[in-house]
Order: sequence, then structure tokens, then C-alpha cells
Amino acid sequence: MIIKNGLVFQEDGSYQKEDIYIENHKIVSSLSEVTDQTVIDATGLKVIPGLIEIHSHGAFGHDFSDADVEGLNIILQYEKSHGITSYCPTSMTLGIDTLQDVFGTASQVKPDPSKATIVGINMEGPFLDPEKKGAHDGSYIVKLSSEFFDRCQEASHGMIKLVTVAPNATGAMDFIREKKDEVTISLGHTSADYDCCMEAFQAGAKHVTHLYNAMPAYSHRAPGLVGAASDTENSYVELISDGIHVHPSVIRATFKMFPNRVILVSDSMMATGMENGTYELGGQEVTVVDGKATLKNGTIAGSATNLFDCMKRAISFGVPEGDAILSATKNPAKSIGIFDTVGSITVGKEADLLLVTEDFTLKQVI
Repeated sequence: MIIKNGLVFQEDGSYQKEDIYIENHKIVSSLSEVTDQTVIDATGLKVIPGLIEIHSHGAFGHDFSDADVEGLNIILQYEKSHGITSYCPTSMTLGIDTLQDVFGTASQVKPDPSKATIVGINMEGPFLDPEKKGAHDGSYIVKLSSEFFDRCQEASHGMIKLVTVAPNATGAMDFIREKKDEVTISLGHTSADYDCCMEAFQAGAKHVTHLYNAMPAYSHRAPGLVGAASDTENSYVELISDGIHVHPSVIRATFKMFPNRVILVSDSMMATGMENGTYELGGQEVTVVDGKATLKNGTIAGSATNLFDCMKRAISFGVPEGDAILSATKNPAKSIGIFDTVGSITVGKEADLLLVTEDFTLKQVI
């Protein structure tokens, strides 16, 4: 396949008009390497990398935590149709037996061009701070345990790429030091202060779960996890840009505060792609009205949007276009260690590509 005449997104955030050559769904360097010379004319269109969603619980009526392979397949089909080509299904805080069943479903998914590719699993719970549990069920929060994590990792066949840890939990620093080379450690769902968070980053954490949400507010005398992440230049921070979880002004400020380190995520739940109504998240009832998802007590739960729309909203909020795209492609790929295969339009990588109009209407997913 050959994509001609498109404005192709570059790793530095710019565009360049060039042709793309594809063989066996890999980007190759020249026409001579292409067997199927079908041409897609991208005149007037931009070509950007397929988006990489690393924090999403579900979509289109299904939740990863349902431990249902067919439901997961439907989620993956929805994601692919909306420009997400690489996907990390994300678990909620549940019991060990349930989590093992949930994680086991990911390895049962068969590759299919109609579905996003599972590139890892995000284990968001249960190593959380009860004071900042958010929409998670506090009755399932457990003490940090390498044995607990190892059982989950074994059930997933080694697919867990990201795990959230409250740094103020007992044993957190030892856990981080032990597991930092096996999995990306993300700090989140915590009431920890700046010093505790800095100790965790120095121990090997390098990621933050949905910045601002489920953590103390950033204050001039108590900067907390937000300030510690800002001072840790090798860390990445997730940001939910749905216009509900974080104010547009703060979204703009975050891209300035964390240059080249923001990762856009949707934190989507099963209500994504569905009508207003009542749904579930981690076994808890969630009501969705006009895109806002809340528990019975009013706590904001996951979102009812997808990553492509979050990226578009970030741009509409005033985030530079290149930065917004990189935060949904290159940055998540680098954080979970898959940038060698996806995340940019580069020779040798997967040909996961989106053709979009000037105003980011999605025209084709490759």
C-alpha cells in the first residue's frame, strides 16, 4: 500500500508532505519494497500515528473488569473505529480471584484488523490510598504485596505494563524498587505529600495516574504529587482532557508545566459511545448525564468519551496541535516501553495510521 500526497506528522510535532510505503502493515523506506501497490490519495488530509490509549476501562456497553472476552473484543472494535490503534485495557480495584480472571481475558483476544491491538494492561487498583480511592470500591483495597502483583502478572501472561501505587502506602518504596524494571510504576490515588512522592520517584516511579484527580490539589505551600512530578523530569503525567475532570485553563497550563511529558487518556468506562443512563464501573453504579459520569455520592467516575475526542478537545482548548498529538501517540508509547514499534510514522514501525481533515474529522483508520 502507498499513501500519497498527505501531510505526514513528524516526531518533532511538525508536518511534512511525503509518501508512505507499507508492506505487511509495516512502514518501509521505498516503493521497491511494496508488493501491494494500492494507492490511497491523501491530498488535503493529514496523516497522523494511530492513537495509543493506556488508561481506559471500557466502552460501548462493556467493561474490561467484566472478564468477558467477547465484551473486550467489542471494546477493541469501538476503539479502532475511533482512531485508537493500540490499547491498554484498565482494571478497577477488585478481589484477587476476580482480577486474575480479568487479566486472563487479554491473552485470549485474537488479532483482527477491525480491532485495536492490546499492547499491555493497566492495573489501576488495588494498591490505593482509601482517602483518595475516587470511584474505586474501598472494600477491595489491599496492602501492597509483590505476591499479589505476581499472581496478577502470571494470570495476564506478563501483559501488565502499568500499575498504580499510592506512595504513602506501607511497603510502597520497597515495592517500587523491586518492580520498577518489570513494570512502569505510576503514582496516584494518594494523599501523599511532596516529600513522600519525591522519594517514590527517586525509588523508580516514573508515571502519574490522571494528574489532579484523586490527589491533593497543587498548592504554593503543599505542592504534593503534582509538584513532585513537575520536579521529576523523566516522569510522564496522564491528563483527562474531556472538559469535565480538568478545567481547560488547567489543561493548557499543564502542557506548559510538563513539556513533552503529558499523556492524554480518556479513563473511559462502558458508557462511552452509549446514551445517557445508568451503568457500572468496578461493580459500582454510575449515572451518566451529558457526558458526566458520577457515583451515587456525586464522585466523578470515569469518562464517557474516547481518546480521539479528548485529543480534539485539547486542541480546541488551545493546546498546540503538535503537542496534543504527541501526547496521544509518542508519549504513551515511551512511558510503557513500546515506542520501538508504535507511536510515530517511522520506517520499521507498525503502519498504524489515521487520515484526518484539517479540523480533525477522522476519515480513515489504517
